Amino acid sequence: MNENNNKNNNKQGFKKKFNPHKKWHNNKNQKQKEETKLQEDNEVLETEIVDNVIDEITENLNANIESNEVVDNTELQEGSEDVVVSSKKVVKDIEDEKEDFNKPDDNDDYFVKIDWPLHDSMKKELTPDFHRGCRIKTEEYSVGSNVLRHNQCKLDSFNWLKDYQEVPSQGELLIAEVRFKNDRKDFYSYPSELELIEGELVAVETAIGHDIGIVTMVGALVDKQRKRKGSTCPASELKKIYRRARIADVEKFLESTRLEERTLYRSREIALNLKLDMKLNDIEYQGDKTKAIFYYTADGRVDFRELIKKLAEEFHIRVEMRQIGFRQESAKLGGIGSCGRELCCSSWITNFQSVTTNVARIQQLSPNPQKLAGQCGKLKCCLNYEYDTYVDALKSFPDSHIVLRTKKGDASYSKTDVFKGLMWYSYVFDRNNMMAIPAEKVKEIIDMNNKGKMPEQLEDYAFIKEQRNTEYGEEGQNVDLSKLE
Repeated sequence: MNENNNKNNNKQGFKKKFNPHKKWHNNKNQKQKEETKLQEDNEVLETEIVDNVIDEITENLNANIESNEVVDNTELQEGSEDVVVSSKKVVKDIEDEKEDFNKPDDNDDYFVKIDWPLHDSMKKELTPDFHRGCRIKTEEYSVGSNVLRHNQCKLDSFNWLKDYQEVPSQGELLIAEVRFKNDRKDFYSYPSELELIEGELVAVETAIGHDIGIVTMVGALVDKQRKRKGSTCPASELKKIYRRARIADVEKFLESTRLEERTLYRSREIALNLKLDMKLNDIEYQGDKTKAIFYYTADGRVDFRELIKKLAEEFHIRVEMRQIGFRQESAKLGGIGSCGRELCCSSWITNFQSVTTNVARIQQLSPNPQKLAGQCGKLKCCLNYEYDTYVDALKSFPDSHIVLRTKKGDASYSKTDVFKGLMWYSYVFDRNNMMAIPAEKVKEIIDMNNKGKMPEQLEDYAFIKEQRNTEYGEEGQNVDLSKLE
């Protein structure tokens, strides 16, 4: 038997070798036959569906005619054609799904593209409206029109010297404040002949090319604004405003801003494939669509030289990487705070002040990181709001470092209730039981101790008695908040 099998195999190999163009029966031919048979079955199924539907329609029509019901022949033809088209569409969708399923995976691409949920909505036709603290419609925009809308941007400012106008000399350089993308402002010079007004779109000077910005302030108040921000550069050394933005400039500007979302998602994919320990937060295109600023956050230094090459090849623009802090990240992304309102950093705060653990200690707040930290992972900016008030109120309280001496034993300070004017003390030998004593009574006890006298016990002066809470983050626990500063 084995010898016969070997002879048959040798014969088939000999036939294939000397007759390569002849189709021999093998597994591949068998698969092809199965596929052709499946296609024929689908075609038969399609024709059967169409024939059955047409038969049903004709039967119904005959029945209606017999019962003296008038039927329009045109409706018959349209209905039958619609059914045929819909049935063919169903079969075509099935075939397309089979082709997509049998299509081989393309593993030659170096970068793997991720299906982001917003990509499908971005493919649709975008609205011509544009919102960055203003409202622009490309078909209604005209050169010199006012596009600024107040109270729609956190950098909005009220020019209370708007009606006060000085007559500039001919050829004098004036200064205007120009805003870009809701979180960046700068001062630019322009000749007095240009006569700018607030709310105009202007083309301004940059290191390479030009940018489009919104004039937010002109006139006498600009000098006070520069003084407040510490800008001492003379007008001749400031960057210049070239002209009012033309319609072609605005169209290119709107095209570049519509690319920002898609560019952000694609750049995140590239950074993810390069395995960079960084987070891209925002992108700002320059008005002439030749450059983009990529804002990112990272715990340490990041080598993004390869990333810059990939981004320049992908988007054909000049790339500038700018690292920002975690507070600036929250300001750009926005959100809702624990108070239920929009984050202060994204709604109105522009200058971030340092928040230390001493601020929480002065306000007698429990050292709980979950309550004191904001969405940026740092101490909340709102801790600074009432700090000065607490400092003034605590001046009327006695020194908390003084130990109260009684005949029952010494008592040490625990905490203060500024609103009720109470100070909490506990005996050294019994730390768990605290007693609330009014600040005036504490001053009396301190005066008695200074005169060499001691009261019998603190219970005689106690207003409230309380058991110390030893849970994590409450009084009695040493929690390190320095990492949140």
